[in-house]
Amino acid sequence: MRPLIWIIDEEWSEYQTEEMILKDAFPDCEIRHSGNNYQEDLESFGKHADAILCQVYINLPGETIRQLTNCKIIAIYGGGYDRVDIEAAKAQNIAVTFVPGYCVEDVSDYAISAIYFFNKNLAFYFSAANKGPWGAQAAHQLNHRIQESTLFIIGFGRIGKTVAQKAKLMRMNVLVYDPNLGEEEEQGYGVKKVSLDEGLSAADFVTIHVKYDEHTESLISMKEFQKMKETAYVINTSRGNVIKEEDLIEAVQKKVIAGAMLDVISNEPPEGHEEIFTIPGIFVTPHVSYLSAESLLTLKQRASSNVVKLLQGKNSEDTVY
Repeated sequence: MRPLIWIIDEEWSEYQTEEMILKDAFPDCEIRHSGNNYQEDLESFGKHADAILCQVYINLPGETIRQLTNCKIIAIYGGGYDRVDIEAAKAQNIAVTFVPGYCVEDVSDYAISAIYFFNKNLAFYFSAANKGPWGAQAAHQLNHRIQESTLFIIGFGRIGKTVAQKAKLMRMNVLVYDPNLGEEEEQGYGVKKVSLDEGLSAADFVTIHVKYDEHTESLISMKEFQKMKETAYVINTSRGNVIKEEDLIEAVQKKVIAGAMLDVISNEPPEGHEEIFTIPGIFVTPHVSYLSAESLLTLKQRASSNVVKLLQGKNSEDTVY
């Protein structure tokens, strides 16, 4: 078997891990690469690919998928698949895989880091350090200790559970909104299940870990921000469109809430001129919460192994359907 394997990505500089796994299984395989704008390559060679490995933010709409003549699998580098038309893939009998759980430690660490960042007023102190006042005179405001704070977790999957475990070690009060959370898990994790409104009104920090779909699009908008404390912060590592971005901007500008830490925004990858980058109190990182040496290696290994399994006619536990 001499499959053509098409990698669509312009984020990473090398693919040694993938090539090693793919060449080990298929020594004669051909591996081709494209960037985010892959349409010309789709016409010239991509439509003949036997397998596609693509970055999580690459859009693969039905129009593209229906042009694929030989494809057996679309393997996504990531823990989500909202940019792939799953129904079109099913119609073409193309399996879709993703890599759930590979970055649980990393994303949960990001959420906890954001809590410390806000609680210790680090952004303010970084800007004030050379302005004259020192010690207590430099203090802008005094926050309560983290152990006195309430964390509200929206979505209690792998990452939400891990955030809760770490927050409990910090002696935070942890509230959870997740319709699927049962009483046994609630007691086991030492958290309290609440409604969305109850959690928002009580929280000092809100961290979002839901799957993005039609049910969670704009889950948090101005109506929800208005239920929060003026001193509360939002942390989002799920998908940008879970929050209505223009409402978040308005809420921070008008001091409805104190601020936000975002690793995801509505337009990814951004063009660089988006308003969200210009708002004091909103901090944006370039979708890196999942990254560590360990998580990246696991991501590459599992995504590539999914290609091998499906092309060999085997099953993968990472298959979406």
